[in-house]
Amino acid sequence: MELYCMTETERKCANLIWENEPIGSGELVKLCEEKFGWKKSTTYTFLKKLCGQGLFENQDSCVRSLIGQADYDQGRGEQFVKETYDGSLPRMIAAFMRKKKLSRQQVDEIRRMIDEYEEP
Repeated sequence: MELYCMTETERKCANLIWENEPIGSGELVKLCEEKFGWKKSTTYTFLKKLCGQGLFENQDSCVRSLIGQADYDQGRGEQFVKETYDGSLPRMIAAFMRKKKLSRQQVDEIRRMIDEYEEP
């Protein structure tokens, strides 16, 4: 399943929901007004869009995610690698390393991740 690619502003709204869920839609309106200066109609416009994309639901004035933040981020990352590098993670890393040298800490972290993946 291909995940919807949120705009930067939609992502701000989504992050707020993920951080506070389950959250009443009225409380979400208040938070968006405090944090972003949004009017009620703006919040509901973004909420409706995010719900329409299957990321969240607003049922009985209670907003909750249908897809968690970690799952969303993982799915979008996989889509990016698939679309940009034909699904090849090594090609993505090679492209990244052409312009930027990895630090010893980054190399160690990647090696640790590979080692954990290979463990039975």
